[in-house]
Amino acid sequence: MSQLFPASHQFILAFLWSLTLLAAPALADESTPSISVTGEGSAELAPDMAIVNLVVTRVAVTAREALDANNQAMAKVLAAMRERGIAEKDLQTSNFSIQPRYAQLPRSASGERPAPRIDRYQVRNSLSVRVRDLARLGEIIDQSVTLGVNEGGSVQFTNADPSQALEQARVAAVKDAMSRAETLARAAGVEVGRILSLSDNSYIPRPVPMASGVAMMRSANAESVPMAAGENSYRVTVSLTRAIKQ
Repeated sequence: MSQLFPASHQFILAFLWSLTLLAAPALADESTPSISVTGEGSAELAPDMAIVNLVVTRVAVTAREALDANNQAMAKVLAAMRERGIAEKDLQTSNFSIQPRYAQLPRSASGERPAPRIDRYQVRNSLSVRVRDLARLGEIIDQSVTLGVNEGGSVQFTNADPSQALEQARVAAVKDAMSRAETLARAAGVEVGRILSLSDNSYIPRPVPMASGVAMMRSANAESVPMAAGENSYRVTVSLTRAIKQ
């Protein structure tokens, strides 16, 4: 070999040969008869936090007037949130805009329609609030409307730390995948062997419809907005591949 190839070429050939040997087990695994399945698992967890979207919208003849009116209302809302123990880190402006509103003028005698003109200005300020004391959620929403909130109000129940529920869901997903692989193997008259691959795909937190009997959350104020937290369900899927014993 030393007579046919220079030393540099001999080194390259040796390197390529070593790569071939390393790739051989991988190629063997790819050709190994196997069963691939997807497993699913879920775990339920009562929410301990709510995210509320509160919007103040004001319309006036000038942008200045609309902004001033909006600022006054939102300042009252923010002050009320702080008075009720909402931390600064749980208050966040999520959207702010100043938009002209156009008036459509009537057609002229000749039938032509003049170009629209600015008639009013709208100022919109959105506030995202994380409420960690769910017992006060209805009271907070009710008070915010009294102080000037006139849009939004969407509520998302969530969990500050869903890691425990996700761990339970992953364990359930792996067990489900193992069971599915064994079921397919029995149906095919074969036996599953070692695990070739196992991967965690994703999790999807989704609200579960409230079960009957779940109490509505009310504050001491009977006029506050009634709320039902229900449960959050965290779903995990895994992909599993097992070899078929020969």
